[in-house]
Amino acid sequence: MKRIHVAAAVIRRADGHVLIAKRSLDRHQGGLWEFPGGKVEEGEAVRDALARELAEELSIQVTDARPLIQIQHDYPDKQVLLDVWAVDAFTGEPEGLEGQPLAWVMPKQLVEYDFPAANGPIVSAARLPDRYLVTPDDLEPRDLLNGIHRAITGGIQLIQLRAPNMFDPQYRDLANDIQGLCAGKAQLMLKGPLEWLGDFPAAGWHLTAEQLRKYADKGRPFPPDRWLAASCHTAEELELAIRIGADFVTLSPVQLTQTHPDAAPLGWEKAAELIRGFNAPVYLLGGMAADDVQRAWSAGGQGIAAIRALWPDP
Repeated sequence: MKRIHVAAAVIRRADGHVLIAKRSLDRHQGGLWEFPGGKVEEGEAVRDALARELAEELSIQVTDARPLIQIQHDYPDKQVLLDVWAVDAFTGEPEGLEGQPLAWVMPKQLVEYDFPAANGPIVSAARLPDRYLVTPDDLEPRDLLNGIHRAITGGIQLIQLRAPNMFDPQYRDLANDIQGLCAGKAQLMLKGPLEWLGDFPAAGWHLTAEQLRKYADKGRPFPPDRWLAASCHTAEELELAIRIGADFVTLSPVQLTQTHPDAAPLGWEKAAELIRGFNAPVYLLGGMAADDVQRAWSAGGQGIAAIRALWPDP
């Protein structure tokens, strides 16, 4: 069975709303919502196909677009490759030229709509930012709190509290304080024993590679309304992340890093190879600089995860 190549778009308005369209009942997966787009013709460049489809379906002209994520999905009756692009600028006012209902929704509201199964990772990618801050592990709690406050003020929306040198009660106290600091402004990701999950209902959880290997066969440890992430370094660990139902992962180390100086870096080419065919957003980690975001996009990543490159100066 030949895999159908589809170009799809996460179209954002200046106010952050994302455009979705409802599929007609006579189409495959009819009645569900989707991200606009259509088939890539033989020999057609994906960006050209995207621009053509959006002009034909919505009467808009794409002026700024970049790759966001690729998804391979097998339905019982067809196989698809979704080549998803982020469209951050366009001209014209979208209208459903094929009679399809349209809706502008905030990214966090996307989970309230029914999409085809293949669209799950796209919903995650549309909701996630392109920078994932990992906190330094050599700071006092007050300095961590002050730094996280500065980071949120500076636009950081996704934060992992990484404090491996803290003893458990100290980490838990700090997590409570930071959870309040992030409320309504940034998504906090915690690390630690899964027995803590019920104590931090607003937080997501970032699994270590060791936890991933331990729990992958048991399935997702909590419902899909909470973020689940995992640290991955190999193709095997990426496979385990899919098995456990992770919403996104970090892939590391891409380059030499001060945090793990003895770890052999993957390099950009190998990282891009591992990302291809992986059906979830990936943050590239290890030796990242703040201006590596575009390079991460080119490698197929959601963006970068970093400590020093994203931690704000006092």
